[in-house]
Amino acid sequence: MNGATDKGKNWFLRGGLFAKYVLALVGLVVFVLAVNGALETWISYRGIKSTLTDAMSEKADATAKHIEQSLSDLERQISWVTRASSNTIELRRADYAQLLGQVPAVNQLTLINGQGRELLRLSRQTVTVNSNADLSRDLRFTEAVERGTAYAPAYFRDERPFMSIGEQHSGFNAGVTVAEIDLRFLNDYFGDSQVGRTAYAYVVDAKGRVLASSSKGPEVGKDLAALPQVAAVLSHNARPITSGKDVDGNAVLTTATSAPNLGWHVFYEQPTSQALSPIRDQLVRIALLIALGLVVAIIAGTILARRMLVPITALRTGARRLGAGDFGHRIEVKTADELEELAGQFNSMAGQLAETYSDLEAKVKERTRDLAQSINELKVLEEVGRAVASSLDLNAVLPTVAARALEITHADAVLIYGYDAARSAFNLTQSIGIDGDAEGHHRAIDADNSPLGEAAAKGEPLAFPDLTDQPEHPLRDVVVGAGFHSVLVVPLVDQQGVLGSLVVLRKAAGDFPAGLIGLMKTFAHQAVLAMRNARLFTEVDQKSHALEQANSTVREQADKLKQQTEQLTDWNKSLEARVETQLGEIERIRKLERFLAPQVAQLIASSDNPEGLLESHRREVTVVFCDLRGFTAFTEATEPEEAMNVLREYHAALGQLIFKYEGTLDKYAGDGVMILFNAPIQLADHTARAVRMAVEMRDTVGPLTEKWRNRGHSLGFGIGIALGYATLGQVGFEQRLEYAAIGSVTNLASRLCGEAKPNQIVVSRRVYGMVEAFVEGRAIDDLVVKGFNHPILAAEILSWKGEPSAEAAAE
Repeated sequence: MNGATDKGKNWFLRGGLFAKYVLALVGLVVFVLAVNGALETWISYRGIKSTLTDAMSEKADATAKHIEQSLSDLERQISWVTRASSNTIELRRADYAQLLGQVPAVNQLTLINGQGRELLRLSRQTVTVNSNADLSRDLRFTEAVERGTAYAPAYFRDERPFMSIGEQHSGFNAGVTVAEIDLRFLNDYFGDSQVGRTAYAYVVDAKGRVLASSSKGPEVGKDLAALPQVAAVLSHNARPITSGKDVDGNAVLTTATSAPNLGWHVFYEQPTSQALSPIRDQLVRIALLIALGLVVAIIAGTILARRMLVPITALRTGARRLGAGDFGHRIEVKTADELEELAGQFNSMAGQLAETYSDLEAKVKERTRDLAQSINELKVLEEVGRAVASSLDLNAVLPTVAARALEITHADAVLIYGYDAARSAFNLTQSIGIDGDAEGHHRAIDADNSPLGEAAAKGEPLAFPDLTDQPEHPLRDVVVGAGFHSVLVVPLVDQQGVLGSLVVLRKAAGDFPAGLIGLMKTFAHQAVLAMRNARLFTEVDQKSHALEQANSTVREQADKLKQQTEQLTDWNKSLEARVETQLGEIERIRKLERFLAPQVAQLIASSDNPEGLLESHRREVTVVFCDLRGFTAFTEATEPEEAMNVLREYHAALGQLIFKYEGTLDKYAGDGVMILFNAPIQLADHTARAVRMAVEMRDTVGPLTEKWRNRGHSLGFGIGIALGYATLGQVGFEQRLEYAAIGSVTNLASRLCGEAKPNQIVVSRRVYGMVEAFVEGRAIDDLVVKGFNHPILAAEILSWKGEPSAEAAAE
């Protein structure tokens, strides 16, 4: 089978010229007709699609406007029953009954009072009066109260679409009328006369459900949100598309228009198979035209190909006979065109081949001899390369190079010079066929103005057919004296520089063959590689000895480093102990700072006996108690998150001032905060500190209360201050200890705070006496407070004046 395939392929490539021409002409005609038909089909398709889309878009726009207009008319008719003159249930009922009789689309009317309670619900079948149903959270009621008119989303009941329109009555808190609209009247806008014979239309709500449809459209209530054209308009970008799918998955041309006031979308669609039926007719016409063109092209191609096939066959037959060696054959073609000229060229070429064929055998024999000689030289060169590369000892490499050079060139003597870059001179290092120890200028030759230096500079060999013609040559005396006449200088160089020079000597005068010179260049490259390897081996051996010495030095340094590492480990252990001690100190301070001012905590932490400062003892202290007025009612009326935000702002403002005046935060519960002064650290001016802090607290919290009032929270700030003796110390249990004060002075400060009005500071008369020179204040009526058997003498602090000057104190 493969043979049959190859035979058919060869016929098509070589013997099927007739078929090629016919197929090329037919293909060209079919291609032109197909391209023209495709362009016409594409243009027709775009035109038909654009025309249908524009027509359906106009119908969709008109239908959407009619729907919005109809609902606007219903809104105006419903607003008639909200007139203020109907101020009783019976009047409202009469108006509702009249509207139901006049407007078939209205299915039910509901009256809701200003408190959201249902007073009247009237339909064509039932009447409900004073049901008192709570509709205060119904969107129809809330949106109507907020906007005046509210359109509720469409819904379905018994597979019938409905929607509600809410209208607010005139007057303050007058109520709302909610009308339930039966949306079946929308089907009147989708009759066959409006939609068309082949198209269909429908309207969907914001969820993609069908509210109304033409006779050929989808069922009412069907969810079409999954269709691509519906999903496109319901998406966030809301970009309509012109192609989509119907409920059965068939392709359709579609257009959509939105009713923005309602959130609905009107779709007009037509099946693509029906819309593009003219395209199918056009494709049939194009196919017939292509078939006709195909027949004409086949007939024309057959005629033209037959006229070309006869001379081409003659040319092919003549070329085959010429290829077989029949140079006497001539091709006869009489077409008066390029084929006849080509036949003449074949005949001329046959004559030239006959003339040159006789000389070809002699040239082949000559080339064969040259090739055999080259093969022999390459074999010798290969053996030389292996011999030279087999040793890395430079003293052994140079004699080998000289011996192999003598073998390759069939010369009488070979000299090898090494190059001394420091002195720029060539020194004789190896010789064969001549006495190397003989005195003369040949032992050391300067690179400048010498054949060896010239050859090294050019990188090419230099040949001297007869040295007797070179009176100034450095080798002349010793070479001519030894009976040599011709010299070949081959430089030993590579990319790294000059290594030396190879000098070949022959006793017979005459030129060196070009092939021999080329062979010596190749040999020189291999010799240079061997010499470089030998030198590299010597350098590596020297560096290995140096590396051993360096390795011993590194071991000594490693022993020293080990000793230093052990010392560093001891230092790290000492440092870890010190760090652990510091961390314990920091932890103590952190625990104290939970209820003491930072500076007090630092003092206790640095004390030699910190526990002694916190042991139970009796001392005179100043107690400050403050809280927020109205906080209990505030927490009951607001959300817990907002209450936490207020407390967070409140505590942040007070905390900075407590630490500023070195007070001790005893406790805080919700909005209540108690601060001690003169404990655990004694302060000479503890009462003045407490009053100054209270004044600054009032000035700081005042703007906060204004800020809270702007957020709808009515809160005030009150402070009470008392001075007296209390028992101080730690209370609690092992896992939770607090520093606290116990005594009547704490209760008195709390009761004074309870008597303080918003933004008022109430202090005991004893406190007022301690700071009277520093403050603006006034005495207030004696206070009768819970827990105390006798009235409490109190005063109000208005402002802090500051400490008096020395003159004022003297007076």
